[in-house]
Amino acid sequence: MIVAAVPIKDLSVAKQRLASVLTLAERDQLARAMLRDVLRALGAAGFDHVWVVTREPAVVEIARALNAEPLAEAENRGHSAAVALAQAEAMRQGARLFLTVPGDVPRVTADELRELAGAAGDGAPAFVPSRSRLGTNGVALAPPDAMPLTFGEPSFARHLETARTRNLSPRVLELPGLGLDIDTPEDLTALVAETAPTETGRLVAGWLATTGRFGLKPLSQSAHR
Repeated sequence: MIVAAVPIKDLSVAKQRLASVLTLAERDQLARAMLRDVLRALGAAGFDHVWVVTREPAVVEIARALNAEPLAEAENRGHSAAVALAQAEAMRQGARLFLTVPGDVPRVTADELRELAGAAGDGAPAFVPSRSRLGTNGVALAPPDAMPLTFGEPSFARHLETARTRNLSPRVLELPGLGLDIDTPEDLTALVAETAPTETGRLVAGWLATTGRFGLKPLSQSAHR
């Protein structure tokens, strides 16, 4: 059994690093669109279970609408704690492979997710770094409790070190869709410069269509630099 988990914190505090360029309502809209894109890719990947770890009723509604299963947490204790909860539940249910990806990687594809799942094996966890190579945007573990996971920069280097101290042989995959997490205005521009359409890309393209939005070049110029 393959289980994939997506931890999602409360929408009211989503994407605070974009507060200088997006209103609260826009950040909420962005977070919802990104989650839907991620869940669509996970659904297309064909895993046995897709869990969304959350305490947010609106997120539960989105998860169920896209055939994902909400995994409730009593309080928002952060990304690492949410993933640990999902790892423990995956072990309890007898999963042989556990994946986790964040909810802010709207360019991820089903093929990338299957590649990540296929790269992991006993003694060999698989990791996908963020574009900055500071964060960890994808993990696959067999079994689900092969090692603890601790997120927050510089989590990528920390995960590799943790794996090696446990005599594991980590595998690193460079997956451009999964590697693009949306945290800064420049990430928004990079998103719409990609060719594959997503709900999030269409949303952000509409925002960027106005000259000077976010203090960046309009889309017609920035997408081709």
